[in-house]
Amino acid sequence: MPESRNLRRLRQAVLERAKGCCEYCRNPVKYVGTFSLDHSVRRSKGGKTTLDNLAYLAFACVSCNGHKHKRTHVDDPVTGRTVALFNPRKQQWQEHFAWSAECTTIQGLTPVGRATVNALRLNRDDAVNLRRLLFAFGEHPPQD
Repeated sequence: MPESRNLRRLRQAVLERAKGCCEYCRNPVKYVGTFSLDHSVRRSKGGKTTLDNLAYLAFACVSCNGHKHKRTHVDDPVTGRTVALFNPRKQQWQEHFAWSAECTTIQGLTPVGRATVNALRLNRDDAVNLRRLLFAFGEHPPQD
């Protein structure tokens, strides 16, 4: 079972790199549940299960990953221009997003931020409700 131990070790390293949160909606893994390990180069194309190849784009909760699917570029709802989705391996969350005054919704600050909020539905009801509850208990927003 060395592969299982290795995969658990890699999953833990990816979780730590993401600071325990979805790198898009910022909801914590301990409350959201299942997260996806995205391969940069898909295994079907010869990609290896290594830290460098895992979660290349983002450590994402199932909901964010499902809305992202295979997309890497989407339209900015303000300008209509096609832009790349936010990439936490190359960009800083705080440069593209901000919390609303009540810390329950994510606001896109840039075309990349707005397009990502819209395409991945970062302010879906379940995510906002979880943030509201976590905020009441002093566990939100996440500290960067």
